[in-house]
Amino acid sequence: MKKYTHKIVVLAFFSALFSGCVDLLEPAIQNNRDLESSYNEPRFAQGLIINGYARIPRNGWSFNDMATDDAVSNNENNAFFLVAGGQWASDNNPLNQWNNSNAAIQYLNIMIETADKVSFTVSNDLLDRMFADRIKGEAYGLRALFMFHLLQSHGGVADGQLLGVQVFNSPQDLTSEFNLPRSTFEASMQQLYADAEQALELLPTDYEDVSNDSMVPEKYRALGASRNDYNRVFGEDARQLLSGRIAAAIRAQAALMAASPAFSQGNSTTWEDAANFAAEIIDMNNGVSGLAPTGLTWYANTSEINNLGGGVNTSEILWRASLGGPSSNLEAAHFPPTQFGNGLLNPTQNLVDAFPDANGYPLSHPSSNYDLNNPYANRDPRLNHFIISNGRTAGPNNQTINTSADGGTNDGINRVEVSTRTGYYMRKLLRQDVNLNPVSVNGQLHIMPRIRYTEIYLIYAEAANEAWGPTTTGGNGYSAYDVIKAIRQRAGIGLNNGDAYLESIKNDQNAMRTLIRNERRLELCFEGFRFWDLRRWDLDLTETARGIRIQNNGSQIINVQNRVFDNHMKYGPIPLSEVLKYSAISQNTGW
Repeated sequence: MKKYTHKIVVLAFFSALFSGCVDLLEPAIQNNRDLESSYNEPRFAQGLIINGYARIPRNGWSFNDMATDDAVSNNENNAFFLVAGGQWASDNNPLNQWNNSNAAIQYLNIMIETADKVSFTVSNDLLDRMFADRIKGEAYGLRALFMFHLLQSHGGVADGQLLGVQVFNSPQDLTSEFNLPRSTFEASMQQLYADAEQALELLPTDYEDVSNDSMVPEKYRALGASRNDYNRVFGEDARQLLSGRIAAAIRAQAALMAASPAFSQGNSTTWEDAANFAAEIIDMNNGVSGLAPTGLTWYANTSEINNLGGGVNTSEILWRASLGGPSSNLEAAHFPPTQFGNGLLNPTQNLVDAFPDANGYPLSHPSSNYDLNNPYANRDPRLNHFIISNGRTAGPNNQTINTSADGGTNDGINRVEVSTRTGYYMRKLLRQDVNLNPVSVNGQLHIMPRIRYTEIYLIYAEAANEAWGPTTTGGNGYSAYDVIKAIRQRAGIGLNNGDAYLESIKNDQNAMRTLIRNERRLELCFEGFRFWDLRRWDLDLTETARGIRIQNNGSQIINVQNRVFDNHMKYGPIPLSEVLKYSAISQNTGW
């Protein structure tokens, strides 16, 4: 029996196809719209692609870091707390992307099929074609994005073969067959690449106005398009819609995943592919010198955020969601209790120990100046930017946060329900000028990046090191070493010794791999990457989350939460409901 409940089939569009007659005596139900009615109503048609944008997973934070060795939740009912403790199942999966992404793809497929038939203007065939090209390009790029999220969440081994997901590249209706097997991971990736290429062909690199007719692309200029025509469709008013640059970035993200150990045996994507895809975007950003000097604190650069123009990005952000706020929700969830917050995400000692000495050496290295009795002194400056440790300040009044067990405030470890469980609070992502005091509460603007440039630079560093080694460029203008050196210099590491540690390992691919992975861990912490990184690297998932208990002027490292992950959990499950409905869908092994 055919099932279709997991597909968001737009019944309003197809209802006319299945009705036997029209009752002339009763008025039509106004909300029942057939697909053809969209052809002369561009806002109705564009609602299809708006649905795609609304479903982008990175429209908000997931904080799945709380299911890794980087953080824990202080709320025992939190979904990621439960995942980390072994309660992750095919019918209980907070990381599920199956329904959301497949629904988005259905809408996008309808948009792709419909776009050429829609009248976006009044009697202007040229502008209609240009609008159709743009919207189809957006839809193809978004379809690649949702395929990436499907493969990340649900790609895996079943019956000894690395599988992806079902590939639907045309709209389904009530007569469609949904009981289809999953495509191979390779076939799913090739569909993603094909969609990205379609987007690149149809879209400009960026949405910017052109100043004269000669700058209009030849394919439109030959049809008589002027700069005013081009700017109306592809100009700056379209900023933050999916562009060619964004499609290229999605391709690089997906290629990094596909080239990684957990997926590399089942597809043809290579590390070289991933490096070159990332290099294309880095070249658009002026190479290594384009790394944003203020990119380390992108979330707290108040003047940049508060003065952003419509559709404009800061130098660190490649693509973002709409500005959030003024709001205080993020701070309310994560500020320490004395700042009227709920302290939700607690960084671990594991993560704190990953921040090196200020001289660049790992804490375990003999050349490190790490002092057990003064553990936060002379450390990587990112530690204080991203994490609140005992004695640091937070909030609009720069109040000292005392996390010790006997410190006398609710910020102390395990003092109250919303206190830290690890001895640390998250500082990154939060605007310290938000005031949650009920007497003088205020909100602030927040920027939510969908893709940051630093992520792209780190993609290149990882892939280039694997493809060619630390210092070989592979035909690009920079190496993995060059990128990591720039990232560490921006962070303020090794400034007094020329980053001697980096220099000591720059010809050692294995040591550079470890360093690059650690730099990715630090730079992207709390942004929802660690969970996926550990799995694509095929690393141990069960490292116990640790914290620090400070009491009586002494400290003790403590175990906070065991991580319970079986080996098969490097791949996520297909939802149990789908496997029960469709006999052709294979479940990933172990689920």
